[in-house]
Amino acid sequence: MLLDIDDTLTTGGRLTAAAYGALEDLSRRGLRVIPVTGRPAGWCDLIARFWPIDAVVGENGAFYFRYDRQARVITRQFWLSVEEREKARRRLDRLAAEILDAVPGARIAADQPYRVADLAIDYAEDTGPLPSADVDRIVALMHAAGASAKISSIHVNGWFGDWDKLAMTRRLFREAYGVDLDHQREMVAFIGDSPNDEPMFAYFPLSVGVANIRRYLPRLNSPPAYVTEGAAGGGFVEFAEVLLS
Repeated sequence: MLLDIDDTLTTGGRLTAAAYGALEDLSRRGLRVIPVTGRPAGWCDLIARFWPIDAVVGENGAFYFRYDRQARVITRQFWLSVEEREKARRRLDRLAAEILDAVPGARIAADQPYRVADLAIDYAEDTGPLPSADVDRIVALMHAAGASAKISSIHVNGWFGDWDKLAMTRRLFREAYGVDLDHQREMVAFIGDSPNDEPMFAYFPLSVGVANIRRYLPRLNSPPAYVTEGAAGGGFVEFAEVLLS
């Protein structure tokens, strides 16, 4: 069971008791529960240790973390080496200054200090929401600098590298579970809410969008196969209940 976090598991920026309880119920029933999120490494370290999950993919695929509770050891696998991340950070810092100068109202995301591999520009979490034209301008500036860019429900994330949520998820399954997802993708469900989830929607036959995905459907070439009645965390709980029944 793979899931996005912001506006998929959470509702209005909050993790409800019902949504967290659904995570516990899925894990208790024997599913491997794996958040696949744009959130930063600092958050993902806590998520890997504290939540009832098996692993977490963060920063849109820049890494995965797993915590072995019996051995009390955390595994951290990154797409880039330390040297590559340091070089990319200098380029991202220059790109951030360019974006803030070109797009009034855009802000560096509050969780940026806890990131190791990407740049998060806030357009709807603690600012705005900015109009679609401004969001598209941020994406265009990232692309012009040679960076990858993905739109979530709250941030535009940019990075220098060839990863995305799907690429690191496939690596996680290969390295941690010995599973080639190309041959076993039917064993996995994914639920998300925004354009940065599109690679997952396209890849997994059992792909689900919570109801708030509808505002992004015009941007998607590969929409989810199913859409819940409920929005955000309520939609996640709805889908979890279907699986558990």
